[in-house]
Amino acid sequence: SLVRFLCACKSWSDLINSSSFITTQLNRNVTKHLHVSLLCLHYPDLKRPFEFYENYEDYPDLKRELEWSLFSNETFEHCSKLNHPLGIKKDYRVYGSSNGLVCISDDKLDTKSPIHIWNPSVRKFRTLPMSTNVKFRYIALQFGFHPGVNDYKVVRMLRVHKDDAFAVEVYSLSTDSWKMVEERPLWLKCTWQNHRGTFYNGVTYHIIEKFPLFSVMSFDSGS
Repeated sequence: SLVRFLCACKSWSDLINSSSFITTQLNRNVTKHLHVSLLCLHYPDLKRPFEFYENYEDYPDLKRELEWSLFSNETFEHCSKLNHPLGIKKDYRVYGSSNGLVCISDDKLDTKSPIHIWNPSVRKFRTLPMSTNVKFRYIALQFGFHPGVNDYKVVRMLRVHKDDAFAVEVYSLSTDSWKMVEERPLWLKCTWQNHRGTFYNGVTYHIIEKFPLFSVMSFDSGS
């Protein structure tokens, strides 16, 4: 791990934290499929399957604290336990990951839910600025890398109260700021079928229903 070299001397720390070094390491790892692990938030050492209990809330291990761990991508063996910088909570959810960065927020989102981008490898995280758009409520939250603009993006869809229209906000990691893309797109009113959505190559995808049809809606976070 490169983390142990950060404290060796200032020149090494500056090199490891430089954008050129990070890009080189990332391209090397992606090309050669190095250091691929599964990050899981789980109950430790589950002993019996849930179906043995009529009520899953009676499951004894559910009363234990959740933990973050890395597992082998090939064998699924437990590799190491991670200490999250904010501590461990039961209402965390991962809303996307890309190139070693993980987006985490509350399981049940609202406008006050903090959003964090976490790098487990170097044990650093960033808490995103809070939104000022308190008149909306969440529908969905996604995170990923946009290769076209070379930037990491967080996209959140916000429902307008008492209406089926929605707003879209996009966060840029490079500028550490949010941008409201469209406040009230009256041309689109729909029912959401999957609140999670998918983020791929800078584009988010959602299944929507506009009775009687189902469609896939895409949104390019770079444009």
